[in-house]
Amino acid sequence: MEPNSERATGLVWFPILATPVFYFLPRDWQSIVAIQFIPQIFAYLALGLWAMYNIDHFAKLGLEVHKITRGVKWGIGTGMCLGSFNTFVILYLVPAMGEDITFLRDTPHAQLPFWVMVPWFILCIAFFVELNFRGFLLGRLLGFCSQTLKQRQPTSPALMRFGLLLSLSLSALTFSFDPFMVATFGSLHWIAVWDGLIWGWLWIRMTNLYLLITAHAVEVLILYLTVRAALL
Repeated sequence: MEPNSERATGLVWFPILATPVFYFLPRDWQSIVAIQFIPQIFAYLALGLWAMYNIDHFAKLGLEVHKITRGVKWGIGTGMCLGSFNTFVILYLVPAMGEDITFLRDTPHAQLPFWVMVPWFILCIAFFVELNFRGFLLGRLLGFCSQTLKQRQPTSPALMRFGLLLSLSLSALTFSFDPFMVATFGSLHWIAVWDGLIWGWLWIRMTNLYLLITAHAVEVLILYLTVRAALL
């Protein structure tokens, strides 16, 4: 196997295809939390299988130790910007459009004790979500598209850009339409589209999962504290 080659990238399609399949299930099935988590379960199973076929999986996921410091620095700034912007959207723009946001008091996140949510659960959310949707899904989509397009001779730059944009868009939409995300946050799940696009773009540029974990954690912390204070 070539040093930079990657195997079993096709496993990424199992969680991606499981997401739209969920929305064809009967409505009463969709309300079952265990079923809502099926696409994510598929993702972690596929990640485990993929890791067995790739000995350099930590590097491909962007988890090399030397990237921690830079990732945390960039992540804090990114998370603060996105957290501030999305707080404005949720607390001001969404109510101005006639949407009721008081349902956020009843989400699973709001029901957890404060000391559990901050910081432990927020860190767990950030780590596992980014490992799944950016480290595995986006990273493996990029690998799959690259391998597929390289079979064409010659491969045009336009096709390579198309593969990149397709991977970025598909990973962001899969993130936004995750069944548990939609069931928990309703119409607010659309916010995850631009979050997914920004985090995905940063992944493509830097391949640093620590950056995205930090950004995600900081953003969720800002949103949790401000929305919680506003709805008390």
